[in-house]
Amino acid sequence: LQYGIVLDAGSSHTAMFVYKWPADKENDTGVVSEHGMCDVEGPGISSYSSNPPAAGASLEHCLNQALRDVPKEKHMGTPLYLGATAGMRLLNIADPQASDAVLRAVAATLKTYPFDFRGAKILSGEEEGVFGWVTANYLLENFIKRGWLGEWIQPQKKTLGAMDFGGASTQITFETRDTIENPRNEVMLKLYGQAYKVYTHSFLCYGRDQVLKRLLSKLLQAESYQETVSHPCWPMGYNKSLLLSSIYNSPCTEKEKPSLALNTTVTLVGTGNGNLCTLHVSKLFDFTNCSFSHCSFDGVFQPKVSGNFIAFSAFFYTVDFIQRVMGRPVYLPSDLKDAAETICATSWSELLQKAPSQEKRLPDYCAVSTFVYLLTTKGYSFNNHSFPNIAFQKKAGETSIGWALGYMLNLTNMIPAEKPSSHKSMLYNYWVILVLLFVVTTLTSLVTAICLLRHSKSSII
Repeated sequence: LQYGIVLDAGSSHTAMFVYKWPADKENDTGVVSEHGMCDVEGPGISSYSSNPPAAGASLEHCLNQALRDVPKEKHMGTPLYLGATAGMRLLNIADPQASDAVLRAVAATLKTYPFDFRGAKILSGEEEGVFGWVTANYLLENFIKRGWLGEWIQPQKKTLGAMDFGGASTQITFETRDTIENPRNEVMLKLYGQAYKVYTHSFLCYGRDQVLKRLLSKLLQAESYQETVSHPCWPMGYNKSLLLSSIYNSPCTEKEKPSLALNTTVTLVGTGNGNLCTLHVSKLFDFTNCSFSHCSFDGVFQPKVSGNFIAFSAFFYTVDFIQRVMGRPVYLPSDLKDAAETICATSWSELLQKAPSQEKRLPDYCAVSTFVYLLTTKGYSFNNHSFPNIAFQKKAGETSIGWALGYMLNLTNMIPAEKPSSHKSMLYNYWVILVLLFVVTTLTSLVTAICLLRHSKSSII
């Protein structure tokens, strides 16, 4: 077996994935699987901008687990990558020097381990979207698979679209035959000899955590930054005091920063009003300006969604909460809308009773569910016909869906542009042919024996 390690340095936390695959089948598909996974304790690396060495130190617990997960004799040959996403993209906008310092500190820690460190970089939003799409379709064997005779076959299945919803950005990526009017949204891929024209876009500041900050900013604006402000998306019975600095410490909100001192405290009181929550969340999108034939929102071109989709990360966690905790099915857009309204109308004490282990995230499920409803329906234009084609999943088989696997497959050239040659399966083919010959010979012998037996019986009679 061979191994590979990818650190997914997201905006809210970092996760480490250890992958494994048979060494003699690098160009096969469906053979790379998740061998181990570790959630780094603490926030994402971008939050260590004032203390970069701590960003590197935060990874040590999971890297020590990787030392155990990967056999010692394989350490030197195991590629190790770190990819940072929207949290670091935001830090790079706000303070490029701090961003560089964090990446240098992280790289210094990774170099102290005996793996084959291949670099730490910030992924673009388009890379994040496309690698997530590659991961999902690779795991589901939509690019290529091996037939029962060992030959390579192109499955007669269409690729799935991929929707990712992280802490600071959200991505949508899908194959399309339509004209992609903005060249920045078009990616041409050649995988296993097949060409794919893919639409992708990443919306920075539309990840879960940044959406919630932007929503707080809108609410404070609407009530002129009073000491006490009502929050229609928080449940009745829940209130919290916040420093303005915790809301306006992001490039996503700094343009709305008030003239008040940032050490000012405001108290937000939950009112659990679903309709008012929807009104305020909808203000986070701009559905009016579009210089193309069709836009999703904020003037971004998007062709019509088509085919099946897989929605992961916070999409999955949100719908999973609705189904598992609230006991509501999600088949149609109206189901998602009704569920969001139900969550908004549920008091804080009731929510705590339903899911005490999720106390930290509970107040925000009303806003996030409403956001997911507006994003998928009004934003991406999923309707009663296309919405049921979305599968909200965390994993495909035993492997997590996200950009990390696609990133590693790309950097290790494990998905070739051309279709793998058939000689890779030749030994397997010979084995299958021998088995078939044995079966045919055995059946022929049986039929011959039965015929001879019948003939001898008829002769005796």
